[in-house]
Amino acid sequence: MTAARAERRTGQAFQGSISYQLSRFPWWALFVLMVGLLLVYNFFTNETYTNIFNFLVRGVLLTIQITITAYLFALILGLTTALMQLSSNIVFRNIAQLYVQVVRGVPIIVQITYWVIVIFPFFVDQVNALGVSLAESGRLAPDNWMIDFRVAQVTRGVIALAFSYGAFSSEIFRAGIQSIEKGQVEAGKAIGLTWFQSFRYVILPQALRRVLPPLGNDFIAMLKESSLLSVIGINEITLQSKQYAARSFLFLETYTTGAFLYLSMTLLLSMGVRLMERRMKSDIRNE
Repeated sequence: MTAARAERRTGQAFQGSISYQLSRFPWWALFVLMVGLLLVYNFFTNETYTNIFNFLVRGVLLTIQITITAYLFALILGLTTALMQLSSNIVFRNIAQLYVQVVRGVPIIVQITYWVIVIFPFFVDQVNALGVSLAESGRLAPDNWMIDFRVAQVTRGVIALAFSYGAFSSEIFRAGIQSIEKGQVEAGKAIGLTWFQSFRYVILPQALRRVLPPLGNDFIAMLKESSLLSVIGINEITLQSKQYAARSFLFLETYTTGAFLYLSMTLLLSMGVRLMERRMKSDIRNE
């Protein structure tokens, strides 16, 4: 006992020592901070970097807009699909599982290309053909929107991203719901709650607390994956970096700035997710 106690005291003393604290210090973060400060300084003092930054800012705003919009749709699709996977209805369950397995097994860039080049053109052609047919029969005005129906490229990209990440968020929701103890549902039934009321007031609030951190990480992943939309001509950060570098031949400066913008957003979001995780763990311990 004496030897074990002395060993514990030695370990505690080492953890409180300066050498231990230095070994645990995030030196990588210090390096990133120094590089970031240097770039920010150049944004204000170097005309080349200032012009690049001002050009890419528009891409940053579009990237954020696309990510937020697409992820909101992905959450709705993911929760719906998760409930279908947990359903006792064999048709709903198999449709949801087919969607999840196929989407998770195909690269996102392939899905984006397929949506934009195959699915949307077919859908637009069918709507236009229907509109023309109805107009020729006199059932539709000649200037009706169905005759010249179009879908903006940004809308196509948002839907493609939402459809892709809906499968990933579905698995997160499913795992979170299944992690709730069955006794909670039985307790809800015991006090007279319906299945929907039990899900709404008992299961879902607890499941959301458990899935928020992984959903936050998924949001960060989507922010980075939005760069794939550059292949379909959407002017987010990556495509604007390509355009500026192609016309100015400032490849190092342009792509460094673009990478810094992505890194800044992802690091800030990662810090937010970590704070959220710590807050939730603290709340759980205090309960």
